[in-house]
Parts: sequence; C-alpha cells; structure tokens
Amino acid sequence: MRLSPRTVREIDSPMGATYALLAGRSGERALLDLAQAAPSYPPAAEMIEHVAAVAHEPNGAAYVPAPGLPRLREAFAADLSHGYGSPVGADQMVVTAGCNQAFCLVAQALTEPGDEVIEVLPYYFNYDMWLRMNGVVPRYLDPGPDLVPTPEAAEALITPRTRAIVLVTPGNPSGVTLPPEVLAGFYDVAKRHDIALILDETYRSFRDTAEPAHRLFAEPDWAGTLVSLHSFSKDLAIPGYRVGAVVASPELGREVMKLLDCVAICPPRVGQEAAWAGLTSAREWRRERANEVTEKRRWLETVMADRPGGFELLSRGGFFGWVRHPLAGRSTDEVVRDLVTRYDTLVIPGTAFLPDDRQVFRVSFGNVDRAGLTEFAARLRLMAKDVLG
Repeated sequence: MRLSPRTVREIDSPMGATYALLAGRSGERALLDLAQAAPSYPPAAEMIEHVAAVAHEPNGAAYVPAPGLPRLREAFAADLSHGYGSPVGADQMVVTAGCNQAFCLVAQALTEPGDEVIEVLPYYFNYDMWLRMNGVVPRYLDPGPDLVPTPEAAEALITPRTRAIVLVTPGNPSGVTLPPEVLAGFYDVAKRHDIALILDETYRSFRDTAEPAHRLFAEPDWAGTLVSLHSFSKDLAIPGYRVGAVVASPELGREVMKLLDCVAICPPRVGQEAAWAGLTSAREWRRERANEVTEKRRWLETVMADRPGGFELLSRGGFFGWVRHPLAGRSTDEVVRDLVTRYDTLVIPGTAFLPDDRQVFRVSFGNVDRAGLTEFAARLRLMAKDVLG
C-alpha cells in the first residue's frame, strides 16, 4: 500500500516523542512531570456518582443525538450565558470528543486544500499538524516579545485564500491571556474580511479574573464570524472522557455534524454525562480547583522570579509557563533531553510549537505541587551550573 505523502511528511506527536525520553532518564531523583497539561486531581464526587448510575441504566451506553446530549447542551448554554453575560443558545453548539476534535471538524468545514489559516506563534501543535495534513497553508503571525498579537498584524497577512484566524486564550503553550479589547479587534478584522475567528477557550476558567473573557457573544450577529471552541477536560478533570464543544452558527454546526457522523457518530456518552453532572452539581468544586491552579501559577512566578540558572519565565497562564533557556550554544531539543535524562525533569521543547528554535520550552504545572515547582527551579540552577560552570 502507499501512504499519503502529506501525512508521512508531518511530524509524530510531540507528546509521544517527549514521553519516549523517559526511557533514558537517570532515575536519581523523583520524576517531575511538567509535560502533560492535565489536572492532578480526580473529578468531583457528584460526577463519579452520576457516571456510575448511568452505567447501570438500560440505555446508559446508547448513542446520543448528533448535536450532543440535550441536557448537556442546555446546561452548557446556561453556563456560557452566565460566564459571558450574554445569551448563548443550546442550538448554537455541537458537542464533540474534546476540543482537538472540535478544531479539526471546524477547520475541515471551513477550508479546502490550498486555503490559508492564520496562526499566532507559538501555535498549538495539533492544530498546526491538522492543517498541514489537510493541505491547508498556515500563515504565522509573530506577536513579538510580549506574545500578544495585534489585529493589525493579522490583517496584513490576509489574502484571498485566507479562511480563518486561530487564537488560543489563555494560550497553549504560552499561557498568554488576550485582553477583551484585543479579541474585539480580531473579531472586527475577521468580520470585515468575511473570514472566521476561531477562538479556543479551553482554559477560560483558569484566568486571573472572574470577568468575562470577552464580550463577543453580545454582538448581534456574532455567529456569522465567531467560532468558540471549548473543552471540559481541564475544567472538570475529565481529559480521558473526551468531551468538548463547538459554539457557532447553526449553519456551521450542521457541517460539523456531517463530519462528526463520519468519524465518531457521536462523542462518548459517558463524557457527556460526566460534563452535565459537573456543570449542574459541581460549581463550587470547579471554583476551588481553579483557585488551586492559580496558586500554583503564582508559585511558579515566585520560584522563577530570580531567573534560576539564567532560565527566564517569559509568560504564564492557564496551566502553562513559557520558559527561555540560557544555553545558547545548544539546541532546545538537546536541553530538554538533558533535563529528563540527567535531571529527571520532563518538559516540552518549544520547537513543538514553533517553526524554528527560539530557546524556549513549555512547562505545565498541573501535575506538581508547590514543592515540586520549588524543586524544578533548583534543578534548573543545577543544570546551568553543570553546563555553564
């Protein structure tokens, strides 16, 4: 058989490649896993109890309607309407098997081979991979030192083949949270050029404010431009249950459902049941867990404040820190490999999120506590001392 050259040319998953490095680690210290962006705590008890009850129902393993479990869509519509201060309807969403699938289906519905999509650097690697494997040309928007892109810079990249602008906020991998006024500017640019603004809001619950992430749902015709993507993985601690959502116009939702029917029929019922229980029964639990992540994020800032070993925290937010290493004479892939093999510390190289090497790597602090973050800084100092003297 002959494999598709477009797929063969694409990289393997950076997550798999990074975790493969564990085979060579020294084991002299406890492993600090700062690679996977996943909560270290289990779902709320109410969610577990509901899933167990559903499993015992005669139809507990049945298919759900194409747009998703009706009560989940109603609950999520209410959650979004409350969180953004503007009404969002259940008919404006389609439930998916995670946010990754949500993006892939939306991108497939909006583009054809040869079309272009604007991505902000550093990009989320799975989105970049998907576009390339489907013959879509990424146009990279470099945001500059502060990592906050401008709508004007995006507009300069638009061509007749541009179909969408993709933003992730808070960012993965950078953690950068885009202010509402910046998002409004991007919305205006996308609307003016009749293209989609795809906004990945996976980490919206893990911001440093309770204010709405944006006011775009208040726009009278927002659904003609905005595509808001969501995930319940981090918010409800159910990454393995695979449940997310596309919030967009019913017209785009219809095309997404065509594609969803071909690749999954419907997202797993168990994930949708768990998400419904979390949205309706675990609001205080969600708030407490988000506060815990905030405290970790602040502690990361504290331990990195004096640039241990010359390593600099460039940005932070959501579950992430974006760190520049001081070892200019070495590739980032080498630095990351040494961190795990010699210092038992696992991070993701920035080369997974960029078209070139900029001496950066991603830290995800979901799996560690304050003591672990303090130890992380100590290991950076030790590495710099060993290498630089």
